[in-house]
Amino acid sequence: MDNGVQQSLKLFIVLSRAFRAVNEYTNEFIQKNGLNPTEFAVLELLYHKGDQPLQQIGDKILLASGSITYVVDKLEKKKLIERVGCANDRRVTFAHITDQGKQFIESIFPEHQDRIHQVMSVLSPDEKEVAIESLKKIGLNIPHL
Repeated sequence: MDNGVQQSLKLFIVLSRAFRAVNEYTNEFIQKNGLNPTEFAVLELLYHKGDQPLQQIGDKILLASGSITYVVDKLEKKKLIERVGCANDRRVTFAHITDQGKQFIESIFPEHQDRIHQVMSVLSPDEKEVAIESLKKIGLNIPHL
């Protein structure tokens, strides 16, 4: 096997392990606060981007559309979000974060953010920028293969 192929395989393994470690670290905090990672992702999306049509949430947080109803139901039972009909199109339903949902995300998001920053602080700002650009380049190239 040539060196370039070996290096590509090693990069894949290192990237996969790093992602798993970071994901486990952040998910542990989210679960400690009573949500699963998908619920947190939906709540964070609504908090930062405002009301979202249910049909589009899956694309924005990389979740299968069939799972959205289940996640929204769970968040609604916790009174963190609510469904709101679209005034212009009765076929469209929006997910809306409640005041209780806002208070909840505001109470945990700063620590979530700090924990991610802590994990990434092993890299200098320049190293972070190189990593961001390199990973974007990989992701954007896939459709062209």
